[in-house]
Amino acid sequence: MGRQVDLTLLQKLAQINWFLILLISLIAGVGFAMLYSAANGSIDPWASRQMFRFAAGLGLMLLIALIDVRAWLRHAYLIYAAALLLLVAVEVMGVVGMGARRWVDLGLFQLQPSEVMKIALVLALARFYHGLPLEEVGRIRWLVMPAGLILIPVALVMRQPDLGTAILLLATATAIMLLAGVRLWKFAVALGAILLAIPLAWRFMLHGYQKDRVLTYLNPERDPLGAGYHIMQSKIALGSGGLFGKGFMQGTQSHLAFLPERQTDFIFTMLAEEFGLIGCLGLLSLYILIIAYGYAIAMRSRNQFGRLLAAGVISTFFLYVFINMAMVMGLIPVVGVPLPLVSYGGTSMMSLLIGFGLLLSVYVHRDVVISRRPSYSG
Repeated sequence: MGRQVDLTLLQKLAQINWFLILLISLIAGVGFAMLYSAANGSIDPWASRQMFRFAAGLGLMLLIALIDVRAWLRHAYLIYAAALLLLVAVEVMGVVGMGARRWVDLGLFQLQPSEVMKIALVLALARFYHGLPLEEVGRIRWLVMPAGLILIPVALVMRQPDLGTAILLLATATAIMLLAGVRLWKFAVALGAILLAIPLAWRFMLHGYQKDRVLTYLNPERDPLGAGYHIMQSKIALGSGGLFGKGFMQGTQSHLAFLPERQTDFIFTMLAEEFGLIGCLGLLSLYILIIAYGYAIAMRSRNQFGRLLAAGVISTFFLYVFINMAMVMGLIPVVGVPLPLVSYGGTSMMSLLIGFGLLLSVYVHRDVVISRRPSYSG
């Protein structure tokens, strides 16, 4: 596929960006502490499981980082096809939880295929645009295949229903396509079509609870004990933390059970209450450093596939952070997106670490030159 730049195992280990791994571990450590607090000073049930998952994911991340980036290029469509089959399996044999069918029971654990698709879609789009000459990127006929790659899983995810993940898939795909060279006006046309379709979507596509979330976002006080309860309690906790917070495990909103889902979607609110604005800014600084490192890795790659893969992975990570923080502050409707590496969740944690493994693989093999022969043909 191009000029070989073969490294020994020791050379690859030396090339790994260990500072990036340190940043990832520090954020995960914040998550362990907050899950310990969420369980009222107990390592069970959340912190212990999260630690085990992180340790396993860290090993998997390092293994993925050592695999040549050309192998990920070769198998990108196969990985996407496997993720798509898992999404179809949710429709056929999915496990229902909290009113949604999002998981597949694999015996030892339950897998959420939509999390796998977040990585698979990035791989597939990166491969497609790697093999497409820049002058062809914007042509309408070359938008059909990526549109199919995006819209099919988005439709399946919406059926579960999981609006938050569907938005993440669309936003990540948009970022990759923009970086690949698709003209901005095409997205403006698509956005216009979406805006025109909103009345139809509101009437025929959105579920009742999703409509409630939008109406609650516009006016949280309309149902303070029902649909507006989560976001109102979140805002109270955010404000009560002040500058320095109430102290570790001293948050009243969370420990008196006013704050719902404190171990998952609203864990950032609990951190704000216990550590205040200073604690929030500290965590945000770690996130910003990781995002900056991710985009720097993308720019340093000498092949288009690596650039788009790294940019897609770090864009997904950025969107996780932005949507969760904006959601708990009431800036956007509640859509159920976890705070990366901090919120409790098995498949979410593993998919993030797999994504970081791919990012590190791009960094380790950044000098590999891959020919731009068409890869959209298979």
